[in-house]
Amino acid sequence: MKHDASVKLITRTMALCLLLCASLANAQSLDAAKAAGLIGEKSDGYIGLVQPDAPDAVVELVRSVNRQRRERYQQIARDNDIPINTVAQLAYARAVEATRSGNYIEDANGDWVKKP
Repeated sequence: MKHDASVKLITRTMALCLLLCASLANAQSLDAAKAAGLIGEKSDGYIGLVQPDAPDAVVELVRSVNRQRRERYQQIARDNDIPINTVAQLAYARAVEATRSGNYIEDANGDWVKKP
């Protein structure tokens, strides 16, 4: 019985480590793609392709990040009884603040501009 509990704990710990490593890799890939001018922060609170001919790995990264954001926005909207669009707009405002100078953000007209 004690052995089973230990195995479960080790398995859960390994799963958590893999999840954290994947999240860190995602964050590093996201930062690298932003720095390369391939992607940017869209005004709808999601990531978008600045370069439509970006490599497939970058396109998949955008899909993955947007899927994670959508799930998080939905959770926050549910928990606070507010529309998901409100959450996304607040997230965009924070993302713009956090965006590094020289990386792309989408302006109110839908154009990609480099953050000064």
